[in-house]
Parts: sequence; C-alpha cells; structure tokens
Amino acid sequence: MDHLQSRATPTCFSKRLSESVSRSAFHVGCQHDGEVAADEVKELQAARLHGPGIVFLGLHETDPEAAEALPSSDFSAKGNAAEVAAKVKGTPYFSLDVSGVEEKQVDEVLQKSEAGKNGATFAFVDGRQAMSSMDYVVGAIYAEARAMVDWNARNKYCSACGSPVFSLWAGWKLACTTLLPWADNSGRSPCPTAVGLHNQSHPRTDPVVIMAVVNEVNDRILLGRNRKWPGKFYSALAGFIEPGESFEDAVKRELWEEAGLKVWGIQYHSTQPWPFPANLMIGFYAIADPSVPTRVDLDNELEDARWYTREEILAVLAVPGATTIRSRDLGEADKITAENLAGPQSASSTVAGSVPDEPPFKLPPLTAIAGVLVHDWAHDKVVITGTKGSPALKGSL
Repeated sequence: MDHLQSRATPTCFSKRLSESVSRSAFHVGCQHDGEVAADEVKELQAARLHGPGIVFLGLHETDPEAAEALPSSDFSAKGNAAEVAAKVKGTPYFSLDVSGVEEKQVDEVLQKSEAGKNGATFAFVDGRQAMSSMDYVVGAIYAEARAMVDWNARNKYCSACGSPVFSLWAGWKLACTTLLPWADNSGRSPCPTAVGLHNQSHPRTDPVVIMAVVNEVNDRILLGRNRKWPGKFYSALAGFIEPGESFEDAVKRELWEEAGLKVWGIQYHSTQPWPFPANLMIGFYAIADPSVPTRVDLDNELEDARWYTREEILAVLAVPGATTIRSRDLGEADKITAENLAGPQSASSTVAGSVPDEPPFKLPPLTAIAGVLVHDWAHDKVVITGTKGSPALKGSL
C-alpha cells in the first residue's frame, strides 16, 4: 500500500468517523471540543489529541499498472483538501485502537457497519491464531496495524523532557506536548526536541535473526524449544540483533550463546514482519556439526534442542493440525516472544497419553517464517552450501 504523505491528511482527518461513534470522545487536532485547528499550524498536521488512537495505514491500489498515489505535488498538503481527496483512487485503510472504549460503543459501531447490517457477527481473537486464515494482503495490513497501535500505546512520554506526547502525521509520529501552540512552558527549560531535525519520535522496528540450522550433508535440521512454549512445540532458534552487528554476525553469536554451536555457510532466505510487538524477522540457514553437543544450559530460555531427519519432519508435516496453535494452547502461546517463534518436542519420543492421530511434536505454521524455513528445507526447496572456516564476505569500511 502507498502511505501517500500522511502529513497531508487534513488536520481533523478522522472527524467523520469520530462523529459516528462519539462526538465528544473522538474530537481530534484541536485544544478544546468544538474547535477546529488552523491548517497552517504544522505542529497539528494530521494530529490527534483526543479519543482512541487512529492510524492511517495506507491506500490500497489494486491495479499495479495504474498506481498513482505518489508523494508528489498532486497530493500536497498545500493544496485544497477536497481536491486532493478527489484524486485518491483505491481503498484507504485505518487502524482504530478500541482497547479503552466501552464494549457497548464498539458493538454499536460494528452493528451499524455494512457487514453488521448484513448479519455478520464479530469477535476479537488472538492475532497469531487468526493469521492462519489471512491472505497475504490482509496479513500485511494486520501486521502494520498491530505494530502501529502497539507503538502508539506504549510511548506516552517525551524521551527528552518527560512531558506527555501527542500523535501527529496520522499516527506515524509522536511529538512533545510542550511544542503545542497553547502549551504553558513558563518556568521550565525548553524541551531539547524543540530544536533540530530530530524533534519527533518515529515508529521502531526491531530486527531479529531466525535460523534453521542443518548439517553439512543437508539431511538433518536442528530445532529448539523455548521453556515458555507448550510442551510439544519446536522451532528455529532466533535472537535480536545487537547494535553495530551484521545479520551474519548475529546468526553466529546467537547460536553460540544459546546452543554453544559454531556455524558456517550462513545463507539468507527471506524476511517477515512479526508485529508482536514490532519485529522484522530475518530468516537464515546455517550449517553446524551434529557431533558437537548442543548446549541448553547457556541461558534461561532454551529448554531443549534436537536434530531431526528430513523424514521425521515430513512425517509430522503430513499430520493434520501439526502446525496449528489450538485454543487450549493459547495461554502459553501468548507468552511466545519475537526472539523465538512457535516450536514442539522430540520426533523420537511420544508424550504419555497422546492421542493416536496427534504428531509426536508440532511445528510452526507457514504464516510464521520459522514454518517456511522448515517447510522449504524439508521439501528440498533450498540448496545450502558452505565450507567450514570460510569467512563471511563483508563490505570494506
């Protein structure tokens, strides 16, 4: 989707939506209820000062050959808002954080929607569970929405002076309230954010490397289990990238710190946004020696790690539900962090009392990059090569 220029959104961009829910609770961009902010006040460009958070997620243009919503003068904030809006072709998407809104109000709005009038029923469900039913477009919109709602909800105070912050640029920036035209700053030093180019807080994305480790002949894969996961889930190992670290160095460090493994032949696969809360998962394959003991006593997260054959993985993938997080698992699944995605237990041992059709362990779904890494390896969709001891290629500084 195109974000256009969120700064070009009219100051009270959500006025019409807000009125459909609550005139007083959703008033935006102004100091007091009933006021309208002046268009030329840049501190209030697409600002939201009252009511539940709304974020403009972007414009979905379905025809890739006719995408026209470029951040150009055609969509400039200097133009007439009505004329700019008339040029927009596509479906604009917004997120609305209703966590602080009374359930009755939310239900009323949903029932008045087009889907509600047609008899649809609505329910809030766990995001990880719902992802299995989303297509690529819906999944991407959900990932963006959840990450942006979470970022706006978590960051309430200015990191420079401690004053409350407010949302502007349609939810994509946060600024100190001491910068508002009506702020009373008498008796206090100016906020450091009032000077310079970096006077706003921007959404953050935390990069995480996630690794499927295989042996040199490429017929076995190492999977681990976080102690917070349900007992039968195993997955690829993962960890956050540290400052000043390359992706490849992060792969080596994480596997050494978590499992005591030296790896080589590091090979990039793909990435996936993981909005729990705001991570970018960067998928890799790496090669290790299965004859070297895998350590599970090096940190407080990794409870077990085992090597599986391709046949064992394929046998589990063939069982219906082997990559599904069920409702009864969600209490534990909610504890899954971005550092490690879902995972299960030994392929060579079964759990006492398990039902005949249940796999000996479970794997992450294809909606998670860990599941894609495992699936692609199991079905011979990737070629992993590397020579032990060969240095990773890096650019010169």
